[in-house]
Amino acid sequence: MRIAQDLIDEIVAHSRDDLPNECCGLIGGSNGAAASIHRARNAAATWLRYELHPTDQIQIMNAIEEAGEELVGIYHSHTKSEAFPSQTDINLAENWPDPLYLICSLEHSDEPVVRAFAIRGGAVEEVELHVG
Repeated sequence: MRIAQDLIDEIVAHSRDDLPNECCGLIGGSNGAAASIHRARNAAATWLRYELHPTDQIQIMNAIEEAGEELVGIYHSHTKSEAFPSQTDINLAENWPDPLYLICSLEHSDEPVVRAFAIRGGAVEEVELHVG
């Protein structure tokens, strides 16, 4: 996935802003490139998992469509663990197999890490982020 540094910076900022809870949001774009970041509320309001707030999800999906984009990614943070999908993340992805999953780890708060994954049929495959 191609993604601009300012979009990565926005994901990191959102991750920090929502501490101590995980953050979550959606990424709009097309042709394998991210174009927009959309913050959502974590309805679960916990550091253990994320749940896109249903109202936010509808509003964001409408905004992505109105911009002529498609859903290319779903992002969330891990506040105390590495940027790798947990079993909970893998289970959640079962209903959304097409978008990539970006995870921002704040395990080492001074050095956040953002990685991307394709999660399909319970299988996890890391996808290279082309930042620039």
